Amino acid sequence: MYIIIVGAGDIGTPLIDIATRNGNEIVVIEKNKQRADEIASTYDCLVLNADATTKETLADAGAEQADGIISTTDQDATNVMVCLLAKEFEIPSITSVVHDTEHMGLFRQIGVNTIENPQQLIAGHLYRAVARPAIVDYMRIGEEAEVFEITVTEDAPIAGKTLTEVGEEDLLSDDVLIVAIEREGEDKPQTPRGETRIEANDLLTVYSAAGADPRLTDLFGHYEDHTA
Repeated sequence: MYIIIVGAGDIGTPLIDIATRNGNEIVVIEKNKQRADEIASTYDCLVLNADATTKETLADAGAEQADGIISTTDQDATNVMVCLLAKEFEIPSITSVVHDTEHMGLFRQIGVNTIENPQQLIAGHLYRAVARPAIVDYMRIGEEAEVFEITVTEDAPIAGKTLTEVGEEDLLSDDVLIVAIEREGEDKPQTPRGETRIEANDLLTVYSAAGADPRLTDLFGHYEDHTA
């Protein structure tokens, strides 16, 4: 993919690293000369030390042929302008960081993909790691729903049962779905079926419409979450 990344700060730099390592053709636009020079000397990508809020700069970055653009600066006004210009170039995929939630409506009116307040997301993730230690990783969907990973303990109520048995015993509510099972000694995750048996030490990927509350983590054997 041909991707333009605007900004090489705390968000942009890891993004550049990921995008280049995955073999994409990357053009970086960074206004700060020192940052631009550091990115140019570290990563295999074209770096423009320029102002991304001008049409000329985006043209120089190859916006007419770009598959996507991601604006990661710490200024919402800059990100909005970048997105508006990207629309003029008809870039198929436009994504931006949004720092102030009050600006979210404006970005939605433009019709771009958004990542809301990354610092808040990181803070929430760190708090969750302490408050819900059973959860290996998670992603919030909407206001309440979550997808999370959790390991099954030996004394978990669902350990040793098939998914059919779990359903027959009403151990999981209808709005909870086990999406995948990672098991030691197996190369790739299983897609669970009714006859699939849950075993101790399985790492489950779970969807819950109501989130991962302690009553749910109890079923996987993590009673310590009640103390959080």
